[in-house]
Amino acid sequence: MMDWGIPWGGAADPLSMKIANLLLDNSPNNPVLEATLLGPRIEFQCDITIAIAGAQFTTMLNDSPIENYKTVKIKSGDILDIGRVISGARTYIAFPAKIEIPQILGSAGTHIVSKFGGLNDDAIRTGDTIDLINIRPVRELALNKNFHLIYTNQSQIRIVPGSESDLFPETLTAQFYKTTFEVSPQSNRMGIRLSGLKHQQEKEYEAKKVPMISSGLYPGSIQVPPDEKPIISFIEGQTIGGYPRIGHVIKAELHRLGQLKPSDKIRFQKINLGEAKSILKKKRELLHQLQLSLGKHEKEFLIL
Repeated sequence: MMDWGIPWGGAADPLSMKIANLLLDNSPNNPVLEATLLGPRIEFQCDITIAIAGAQFTTMLNDSPIENYKTVKIKSGDILDIGRVISGARTYIAFPAKIEIPQILGSAGTHIVSKFGGLNDDAIRTGDTIDLINIRPVRELALNKNFHLIYTNQSQIRIVPGSESDLFPETLTAQFYKTTFEVSPQSNRMGIRLSGLKHQQEKEYEAKKVPMISSGLYPGSIQVPPDEKPIISFIEGQTIGGYPRIGHVIKAELHRLGQLKPSDKIRFQKINLGEAKSILKKKRELLHQLQLSLGKHEKEFLIL
């Protein structure tokens, strides 16, 4: 879809979404609900089993706490109350059913910025009703704690050099990899904005800059505009950009971007393409082990 000018969209942390679906024996991309920073209060009008994966929230079922990464039985009339986030940024609620909403371009996701897709072409709001069809019974299941995703407010993200990394002076590049950035409150699903580099040699930077023709952006591309406040292109980011790209988040760690929230700290570690491929291979092997631990044998189910 990006070749049509339409961003990826969908889950900001697709790995958590897939794990929630795995617990319910769903297809990996079965539509789910995504809650960011502050969760919803949901009243169920059917008997069903759910699974929640991703960030840790204060989650209550009928005023009793429940855990992520396990199946939870729900009775008609039950109230699920997902409060404020404790760690991470986003959590995912999966159902062993089909969410009855129209699909656009093969997706049930909501493109929040453009306001199309999903339920009523917008974020879910108080009073909305979500219809579930083809509800299936599922067995009780819990993920081994060794496979739980853990988030902190300080992250180190591995990246490979960007397409225009040679445009930056060595002093700025060195400062980039030494800096602990802070996620800005202005961040959204289009881009994760970071605090500035505080580079002291602006003339050197300007001298090495050359006019750029806008070119393709990919989720994880890190652009550095003239104010030297890096922007990480995110799940609903524009498909082209005109700022030089100093680096790209490796594929194996793209899902971690979905768990960054304002004021979180982030540092970047530069690696080469061979190392990035090795990390991806090892992560896929770990996800295969996760599947086997739950009695699942579809080798490609949780592929990144």
